[in-house]
Amino acid sequence: MKFEKILNPVDGSEHSMHSTRSAIVLAKQFKSKIVLLHCHSRFPVVLSEPYFQQAINEIMKTSEELIKPFETALDESGVDYEVRILEGLPGSTISDIVRIEKMDLIVMGSRGVSNFEGLFLGSVAHQVLHKSDCPVFIVK
Repeated sequence: MKFEKILNPVDGSEHSMHSTRSAIVLAKQFKSKIVLLHCHSRFPVVLSEPYFQQAINEIMKTSEELIKPFETALDESGVDYEVRILEGLPGSTISDIVRIEKMDLIVMGSRGVSNFEGLFLGSVAHQVLHKSDCPVFIVK
């Protein structure tokens, strides 16, 4: 099995950083490209100008700052990668990008930033695991 394109969805959590490190190891082994993905909340459509544009700018700025440590790790590793910052619900967005961009593997954290006690697997990881059309590597 060859993994040419690895999707690495991140949310800023410690589990996400572990998943990026694992994706790097796999990308080096298989000479793969990593697609680093962050999904942010939907833009607030009830706002009028100029507040709508200000809200978009703030959401994008927050997303860009969130992924900086992940980009740094990828830069230092020397692996080939691209970044996607997309609007939408993470589970659905991940499934869509896997299908549209024909990803070969998803490497993601087992839990996100909203780490509720007692959950074995985060809700996004659970959704992706059951909806994905490609192998999913979940990192603790």
